[in-house]
Amino acid sequence: MNQFQQARNQVLDQIKNACQMTQRDPSSVHLLAVSKTHPSQALRDMYQLGQRCFGENYLQEALDKIEELNDLEIQWHFIGHVQRNKTKHLAEKFDWVHGVDRLIIAERLSSQRLATQQPLNLCLQVNIDAQQSKDGCRPDEVAELVKKITQLPHIRLRGLMVIPAPDHEQAFLDAKKLFDEVKIQHHQPQDWDTLSMGMSADLEAAIAAGATIVRIGTALFGTRDYLK
Repeated sequence: MNQFQQARNQVLDQIKNACQMTQRDPSSVHLLAVSKTHPSQALRDMYQLGQRCFGENYLQEALDKIEELNDLEIQWHFIGHVQRNKTKHLAEKFDWVHGVDRLIIAERLSSQRLATQQPLNLCLQVNIDAQQSKDGCRPDEVAELVKKITQLPHIRLRGLMVIPAPDHEQAFLDAKKLFDEVKIQHHQPQDWDTLSMGMSADLEAAIAAGATIVRIGTALFGTRDYLK
């Protein structure tokens, strides 16, 4: 068993155990492998183990990997902050975008998504605990954004993404409460099914609160070397 297989099995066991503790079906929680700064070969190795969903934070690095790994059927998620001048590449190359926090961003992604492609899946990034260092809309802005964004073509607004401060488990519960409250604003409420929250250090608490996607990097690939 190689290091990636062992690491992935451990994470899947963590997800399974966290689900059992809260009487959830493990299949209701999806593992997103956060692969930023790691080489394409690491993604290829993880793919061979059955991993299909990969998340990237840096656009140019992600575009390079998408090209290098175009022989694989990867579901690409962009989980970094979305800048207005980067939306065209995101709209054309990705399956999911998790960092939408303004209407103008959603409008640009909608207009730039090709009609021949499947609708682009979006999550609203919410600054759930008012961190000054974090991107995201305010919780009190979410209902109106949901109402407006769900009327746009070529996209599917799927839910919320949050990155709480460390050891702030209440933020996960607050995100789930907000998620439930704003569903009535969705023009296609059956699409409102995603809570993207929880990372290597706090996935259990996120799952207990209702996470459906956990974004795991270090526990799968090891410590990142940002100097490379």
